[in-house]
Amino acid sequence: MKQYGLRTFDNLKGLPGFSEQAVQMHLTLYKGYVDNTNMLAERLHETLKTGTSVGADWKELTRRFAWEFNGMRLHEYYFENLTAKPASLDPSSPVSKKIQEDFGGYDLWARGFKETGAIRGIGWVVLAYDMPAGRLFNTWLEEHDAGLLAGTSPLLVMDVFEHAVLPDFGLKRPDYMEAFFKVIDWKTVEARLSACVKS
Repeated sequence: MKQYGLRTFDNLKGLPGFSEQAVQMHLTLYKGYVDNTNMLAERLHETLKTGTSVGADWKELTRRFAWEFNGMRLHEYYFENLTAKPASLDPSSPVSKKIQEDFGGYDLWARGFKETGAIRGIGWVVLAYDMPAGRLFNTWLEEHDAGLLAGTSPLLVMDVFEHAVLPDFGLKRPDYMEAFFKVIDWKTVEARLSACVKS
């Protein structure tokens, strides 16, 4: 059975506003998601092969797989859309034009993204592209395995679990979000939008 590979993220080296210790801790947590995704995928496969797929064990393995898989994938999106060499969003880019069209401008979008990130609790903030409707919106995911809206593709992902915020920013989530906005890799966001529009 094919395994999910642990990805490396050289783009996180020297990330302004984020300590090396916090980044390494976050990458270690990500490794746990990859390892657990692989372990659970193997256990689900073995359970099917042995014919013991009925009952509570199967249900719990399946539920847990969704948690670990989405934890793995959302962290990959998050790490990918950060860079130690950020550049401002080009006002003439397709992402900028789409933000203007769907939100009325960058400032309104950013305000909504940050307000979503200020929701009490832990989770994720996602700038999502609704593929059937062809529009953008900001959304909140409370947990990895619940809340991702059907038919959408994440373009920009911000982790707002404690492990992302507390090591460098303590309880100052607004400071974390400001640091996050300074290291967004808009080229990655552009590539994600381009892939959505082409499909």
